[in-house]
Amino acid sequence: MQQNLAGPHVRKVVVYRETVVTEAGERPTRPALQASVAAVIHNPWLDTPPSRDLTPEVMQIAPVLAQLLTDRLIETLGGADAIEAFGKAAIVGTAGEIEHGGALIHTPYFGNLMREFLEGDSIICFADVRADAGEPLVVPMWHKTKAATRSHYQTVNTRISDGPRADELVIIAAGSTGPRPHPRIGDRTTDPAVTVKSLESVLS
Repeated sequence: MQQNLAGPHVRKVVVYRETVVTEAGERPTRPALQASVAAVIHNPWLDTPPSRDLTPEVMQIAPVLAQLLTDRLIETLGGADAIEAFGKAAIVGTAGEIEHGGALIHTPYFGNLMREFLEGDSIICFADVRADAGEPLVVPMWHKTKAATRSHYQTVNTRISDGPRADELVIIAAGSTGPRPHPRIGDRTTDPAVTVKSLESVLS
């Protein structure tokens, strides 16, 4: 693993984990562990024009990050089979393009591997932002095999105290072992037919 890490120039890896013990004064029926794993790396595209093809670096860096982040996430949450929801994110330092973060999380070199390592098949929901060091980011998650399962729509916070520096990127994978606390707003399988016409009395 250490040899692989030389590719993306990883400066640090930060793991955050939390569980909600009580919500609104009651314990959740299924208390879930949430976690995010963030890698702080040097931005390989600094001082390059917007026309620059990002693919060569993506092919070398994104798979290594996908493996690193999911390995830590699996370890933190107790196995791939324990993870029910996932998400991804990128924070771009102030000297970079927002596309630099997108390049490392939105291609199959990251997303396909993340799905395979975490045994999912849903599209992975995401967040991205350009920010100064220490700015928090809320990472969205949903069910890894049933993206429309509303009970698993949830978020987890991540923050790197000293990153990203202007010349860095932070790449994040997040996961949860269950639903958010006390989910009770139904699902697409139980929703009535809702259209503008059916809600005319409400909208008028």
